[in-house]
Amino acid sequence: MKTCIWWPMWQKDVADYFKTCDRCQKANKSTGKRLGNMIKIQEPSRPWEIVHMDWVTGLPPGSDRGYNACLVIGDRFSKTPIFLPCHKDDTAMDTGLLIWKKVISLTGIFTNIISDRDPKFTSALWKNPHQLFGTTLFFSTAYHPQADGLAERMIQTLEYMVRRLCEYGLEFKDCDGFTHDLCTLLPALELAYKTSIHSSTNQTPAILKKMESQITSRFLEEMFS
Repeated sequence: MKTCIWWPMWQKDVADYFKTCDRCQKANKSTGKRLGNMIKIQEPSRPWEIVHMDWVTGLPPGSDRGYNACLVIGDRFSKTPIFLPCHKDDTAMDTGLLIWKKVISLTGIFTNIISDRDPKFTSALWKNPHQLFGTTLFFSTAYHPQADGLAERMIQTLEYMVRRLCEYGLEFKDCDGFTHDLCTLLPALELAYKTSIHSSTNQTPAILKKMESQITSRFLEEMFS
């Protein structure tokens, strides 16, 4: 809020408001410490070198395509998220094509991807793109899924935002009569996340993302050389 408005002791007033907000309390999700140890993950030196991926499922269908899930991709360096509407039953090939069409042109090729052991990632179909681009895929262990902490936290935050959105209705018409649903509002949620200060960096992902220098793979370099 401080980027657009300020008054004395505004932080306390905002905190007090949320403590008494009925919608906020109903949508709160437990974030207590879970059992298990975090795995050691090498820290990246630039944006989009290492990313985390996971899904938010069980969402109300949106758009004329009936999207009912969201693929969450998180940059470990800048904490920048990408939210992509998708289907819960998408195959490994569907997921790979979605990332290729919607993400790679914006971020460059990832060096490492960290995710859980979802069949989409363990499938042989999914391993082919990694071999093609020279990307290494790391799995969170089956008994310690919280090792993929960044994506897990992003998913918690996204679900938190979506539940609040649901409190006001998933569909509404703007002044021009256009009907918005969850899929058309995902970019707004993504923007809100990007422009919020992250506790681990004390910067917004949008600011840190400006440091990025995209890379391609040997495959692409050879293709166009």
